Amino acid sequence: MSTQSKIIRKTILDIKRMKTQGEKISVLTAYDCSMAALLDDCDIDIILVGDSLGMVVLGYDSTLPVTMEEMLHHTRAVSRGAHKAMIVADLPFLSYQISPEEALANAGRFAKETDAQAVKLEGGQEMAETVRKITTAGIPVMAHLGLTPQSIHQLGGYKVQGKKEEAAEKMLADAKSLEEAGAFSLVLECVPEKLAAEITRSISIPTIGIGAGVACDGQVLVVNDMLGMYDRMTPKFVKRYANVNTDIKNAVKKYISEVKEQVFPDADHSFK
Repeated sequence: MSTQSKIIRKTILDIKRMKTQGEKISVLTAYDCSMAALLDDCDIDIILVGDSLGMVVLGYDSTLPVTMEEMLHHTRAVSRGAHKAMIVADLPFLSYQISPEEALANAGRFAKETDAQAVKLEGGQEMAETVRKITTAGIPVMAHLGLTPQSIHQLGGYKVQGKKEEAAEKMLADAKSLEEAGAFSLVLECVPEKLAAEITRSISIPTIGIGAGVACDGQVLVVNDMLGMYDRMTPKFVKRYANVNTDIKNAVKKYISEVKEQVFPDADHSFK
């Protein structure tokens, strides 16, 4: 029998415990096996298979066209690459808004077909019944408030949410409602840092910020943004930790040049 220790994947209990112990939670997106493996090797806490793949991988103008089959396909790939991080998959647009029953059926597909440990959905108190339906069936739910990309037309663009007092009060009530419904964590996107801090103090489940200040219990970024791979749009809250876009272009240009000039392949890369 192998003496190698069994790899243990993080669970919602680990994530909740991190908030209790004051340890910040690291979250990044991934959409394929190789990137998921890289993030897992770095001990990322949560990998989110976001419907942002519609824009950064599939070339859509928004997240709205992303389908269930596309999300399932990419989540399966991520699950094959990561074995320690908790994997959360976005429920795509109209896969959960029609009815709680349909939402449960679609969430169940991720649990049965992809090995994801949780699903994520957008919306406030109006989604509480849906969150309760899914969690009662045993599937953890990460909620999402603030700038909710699937409602981008309703919001009138990619704008900070909760700046006015009435909107801030509603978001706080939404957060408490989602916690009561059984969500294990809450993403706060493009929310004023003071409001995000108040929500974080007011609920027992972890908050994951993206453009919501340092007081959140954790942070999430789209990996293509923070690595400089996707350059069509760079939100204010994105910090670039690398510029892979330039590195890739330089490497490809050098490859093209060496092929044209018959420098590659050389003796070291050929068989005799």
